[in-house]
Amino acid sequence: MKSLNVALIGTGYMGKCHAIAWNAVKTVYGDVARPMLATLCEVSEDLARERAAAFGFARATSDWRSIVEDPAIDVVSITTPNRFHAEMAIAALDAGKHVWCEKPMAPSLDDAVRMQDAAARSGRVALLGYNYIQNPAVRHMKKIIDDGVIGAVHHVRIEMDEDFMADAQAPMSWRSEKASGYGALDDFAVHPLSLLWTLFGGATHVFGDMTRPYATRPSPSGPIAVENWDCATALLRFPGNINASILVSRAAWGRKGRIAVQIFGSNGTLAFDQERFNEVQLFVRDGAEENQGFRTILMAPAHQPYGIFTPGAGHQLGFNDLKTIECRALIGLIAGEQRLAITFTDGGLQIERTVHAIARAAQEGHWVEV
Repeated sequence: MKSLNVALIGTGYMGKCHAIAWNAVKTVYGDVARPMLATLCEVSEDLARERAAAFGFARATSDWRSIVEDPAIDVVSITTPNRFHAEMAIAALDAGKHVWCEKPMAPSLDDAVRMQDAAARSGRVALLGYNYIQNPAVRHMKKIIDDGVIGAVHHVRIEMDEDFMADAQAPMSWRSEKASGYGALDDFAVHPLSLLWTLFGGATHVFGDMTRPYATRPSPSGPIAVENWDCATALLRFPGNINASILVSRAAWGRKGRIAVQIFGSNGTLAFDQERFNEVQLFVRDGAEENQGFRTILMAPAHQPYGIFTPGAGHQLGFNDLKTIECRALIGLIAGEQRLAITFTDGGLQIERTVHAIARAAQEGHWVEV
């Protein structure tokens, strides 16, 4: 497998996560050529040079188009605010680059369709940053479901909550602007949707509601109207007589990274909470009733790819490890391997269509077909 020349656009929280993954993937997996960290792009030359030195990239630029035009670049990591994803990703794909783009695809469904079309005609890999599906715990849940351990699944509940916008005095930011999309629905709900896609495929019908706890946010020039919604609720129907509910909030005091999943079947229940990242709770209706109850399955080397990182159960993986697993999936897809992933052409656009259908349902007050 040849070494890939990598470029990174954006160096905020997710940009740093991508840089960590690109730096770690060879050390962790060993079966890939070490990626060459070629060029890093930021909004100013000074910041680009500073971050390139910190992240290990050879060159720095403030012109993202120069990355797209560079024939030596094989892969472009895009970690900018989502309003910029479409233009950058389409340009990179049209130039023959592979793309690793953070979620969601774009605020506009039309732009998401254009991104999918660009990926399809380019023949290049266009991976989306849904790293939660890479958790060994989630993979094990899928195996339990597929093996029929909890019987026929009929209902799923997922809550995703954080509190970084719970304070009414939290300043106005791009996340609360209309140009960034619906708010919590496409900032947060896409993650539960990615889990549902991985476990059960795409929803057929949806209903929804969206609310904003605070009408304005402070800024240096005074209060500014919040243009999207910090809380959202969705009901979803899936093939096979499965229904699901999703509740998401960016304004949930005390919650720091919660994705709580409950999956109910005819013979048992699965539960997972990302605030307990390396555990799955399993209830199976068997044996004497007085001995029945949930048991904790602690992630261990038996739950791959956990063992690639550490040989000891209980040592635990974290968020950035999932990005490294996702990076290895990208490299594998480029090499023609079969890998667990959500791409522009496989799952990504379906998730975007579901988001926009939920928003439409919330605005019109009725169920909507996806």
